[in-house]
Amino acid sequence: MSSGNVLCTELGKRIRSLRRGKGWTQIEMAAYLGINRGHLSDLEMGKREIGLLMLQVIAKGLDTTMDKLLKGL
Repeated sequence: MSSGNVLCTELGKRIRSLRRGKGWTQIEMAAYLGINRGHLSDLEMGKREIGLLMLQVIAKGLDTTMDKLLKGL
């Protein structure tokens, strides 16, 4: 597995953990963020690379910062 895939996978796990910590389903979070549930699912599973703008949207939606989402990855 390439380092890019590892990064996507670990970031996806972090996003999923924060989402679950809020008690949200993927459907609820996707609706809140105004994105497709399938897109969110792909991000959480590390199947899709996340762009900076999407990272910013997700961070804001999870009441965190991009820095905190990426720290230690």
